[in-house]
Amino acid sequence: MAAPGSLQLKPTLAGLPPPPSSNLRERVQTLLADPSSKIPILVALDDDPTGTQTCHDIPVLTVWDTETLVSEFRATKPGGGFFILTNSRAFHPGPARALIREICANLKAASAETDTPFEVVLRGDSTLRGHFPLEAEAAEEVLGVADAWLLCPFFLQGGRYTLEDVHYVAEGDVLVPAAQTPFAKDATFGYKSSNLREYVVEKSKGQIPAEKVTSLSLEAIRVGGTEKVLDQLKAVEKGTVVVVNAAAEEDVDVVILALLRAASEGKRYLFRTGAAFVSARLGIAPIPPISAKQLRMSGAVGGLVIAGSYVPKTTAQLEVLRTKSGNDLTDIVINVRRLLQSEDAAKGEIAKATEIAEREIGRGQDVLIMTSRELITGEDEAKSLDIGATVAKTLVSFLVDLKTKPRYVIAKGGITSSDMATKGLRMKRAMIVGQAAPGVPLWRCDEPSAKWPGLPYVVFPGNVGSNETLYDVVDGWRVQS
Repeated sequence: MAAPGSLQLKPTLAGLPPPPSSNLRERVQTLLADPSSKIPILVALDDDPTGTQTCHDIPVLTVWDTETLVSEFRATKPGGGFFILTNSRAFHPGPARALIREICANLKAASAETDTPFEVVLRGDSTLRGHFPLEAEAAEEVLGVADAWLLCPFFLQGGRYTLEDVHYVAEGDVLVPAAQTPFAKDATFGYKSSNLREYVVEKSKGQIPAEKVTSLSLEAIRVGGTEKVLDQLKAVEKGTVVVVNAAAEEDVDVVILALLRAASEGKRYLFRTGAAFVSARLGIAPIPPISAKQLRMSGAVGGLVIAGSYVPKTTAQLEVLRTKSGNDLTDIVINVRRLLQSEDAAKGEIAKATEIAEREIGRGQDVLIMTSRELITGEDEAKSLDIGATVAKTLVSFLVDLKTKPRYVIAKGGITSSDMATKGLRMKRAMIVGQAAPGVPLWRCDEPSAKWPGLPYVVFPGNVGSNETLYDVVDGWRVQS
């Protein structure tokens, strides 16, 4: 039975005004390449690593000291940008606010030292989980009040659409209102409103009233075009949140063209968006997923999948991976109740998992390390976040202890993949190579200080792909040439 408010995907999209021209991304690229346009560098503060899922050939930093940011500003071409992985979704509200303030202060200092203008996008979850509006407030405390905030969680590859201000998640051929999905029941970041204008009021606990929230309709974007959007953006009062409706990447491109023109006229906005907005703003056109042949991986050792995400989609994907892989995959289940029982019990679980993984990867066998699938939550949001942190810490310990370099590492889930990259693999600056599958980022870190320089590293979001996608990536990367 369909959730209340659900729509049929294909008839709904077919009933919309015709989509904008498909050459808009090229127009964005032309604008960005024009030195006279004076487009600020874009810095995407990513609250988990999955926001890189539509980009390629740009860096992601996991550190943000002023010296590092000065170097990155100097290395970035005008109109370009880079990511900073904050992992703030794993933090309690107070530390998350302090973190965003610290990063913005360092960005401001680096900008002044290099005489480089920049603007910030707070890349958040396309299913609306995360510290909103807290992060935007923290950024403004340091950078000053923006002319408006734009809220744009659209993400085509993940089936996230915003229509008539309601945000939907595609499940097969059905558009389900976001608040009717399991994501909205998140123990830490749950919500009740699918209508984004109402969501803003809800998450701000009324501090942002309904009259301070407006939207760019698909009618304005598709019929009025860039001029209509530009006029509407320039007319909003400071302190307004603008919801962006979008059902195709070209819709976002129209908004980007209007924003770039507004920026050239001195307007400054703050963005809370899904991944699609970042690649559109940087003029990055999509490329096909990266194949095993392109990566030139050796079959001498096995690959490694580490899964800590608990969303139902991840659990379904793991079930397919285990069932279809058969004898080609060794799975090791870490008992979460034992992790929470005592420090000694946790160490025992890790030692056992590490011993098996060393042996299996060394003989060329692919290995899956996964947490037991029973979701254990705390008595409130904070305690649930702490349990997640304990699980992540355990998985990091496993990767730190592992001595045999696998063929690749796939980390499943946002917080899991952040901790694996920064603490397990010691990455400070990585390049976004592309995607292992649509919406699934592939990184490579070549720094000598990394644990395994050059290792293909896949940031596999918990909420992206079909039930078969994880298996398809692992199976495809078994093919050697």
